[in-house]
Amino acid sequence: MTAAVLRDGRIELQERTTPAPARGEALLRPRLSGVCGTDLELLRGYQDFSGVPGHEFVADIVRVPDQENLEGKRAVADINCGCGECIECLSQGQAHCPHRSVIGIRGEQGAFAEYLTVPAANLHILPRDMPDRLAVFAEPLAAALRPTQQILITADMHVAVLGDGKMGLLTAMALRHVNPEILLVGRHSDKLAIFERTGGSTLLTRHEDSAALPENGGGGFDLVVEATGNPAGIEQAARMCRPQGTIALKTTSQRATSFPFSLIASREQRILGSRCGNLDLALHYLQYGLVNPRPLIETVIPWPEVHKALEQGAARGSKKVLLDHLGPAETIRREGHGG
Repeated sequence: MTAAVLRDGRIELQERTTPAPARGEALLRPRLSGVCGTDLELLRGYQDFSGVPGHEFVADIVRVPDQENLEGKRAVADINCGCGECIECLSQGQAHCPHRSVIGIRGEQGAFAEYLTVPAANLHILPRDMPDRLAVFAEPLAAALRPTQQILITADMHVAVLGDGKMGLLTAMALRHVNPEILLVGRHSDKLAIFERTGGSTLLTRHEDSAALPENGGGGFDLVVEATGNPAGIEQAARMCRPQGTIALKTTSQRATSFPFSLIASREQRILGSRCGNLDLALHYLQYGLVNPRPLIETVIPWPEVHKALEQGAARGSKKVLLDHLGPAETIRREGHGG
């Protein structure tokens, strides 16, 4: 099979042996995959990753040795692969297993290839009528919804999302269902307009100018979700957050950052790391139209042109770049049923 292999900051297509699923595993054929900010950080050295990236994907289930009833169905997959035996796995799930591997990020081949294997237990079967172009957002939307599972967010709280990139937009769109007055702060009027069309409030500003950031009338926000993708975002979020408020961090970056210890300590602010979320919840939001991520799609590129996709995804102000693994004829047929 052909796979896109990342090594030493470069990615190239290589021929590899098609993986064979062991007992408890499923062989998948990707249909559609997404370029994520984390993929771009892997290129910069994040996690010292070497291998096949790609953790946002929709795939056909080709073979499951001990669960043949799953074969032929479409699925998305949890990206964390835990040991299943430690106290974290048994009590909290796989996301923080100390021995875990992560599909396309750490120790597990990702979806930028013709085939991949994943634990069958990680599969989430898709509704027959859910288009691929919605389902491919399940993993990032689950991450966007994660703060709702970590803290109580009420309708009367003052909430802001800092950053109008893919994660910032998805987070604002998702959290608006629990806090209708949420504010999205960003630098790109065209991307802020996507949130405005859902009825959301926005503020166009320069992130570099921390003094110009809103502070909710001087009192600060109860919750600030930092989703800039910029290491400097933590200081910007701290300035926006009220005393004893909460800052939820969504950015993962390889770049070094300074940490505003004095500001956070003096204001007694809480720092909340926020990572992967519940795929079933994300699929529910997608199936019932609670979040429509289609306006976030910038382009769909044939997957062998992964170099072009990563370059376009890294461009300043870009939206979501998708990789089509099926080809034009299959794409046309797919759009008529499950596309």
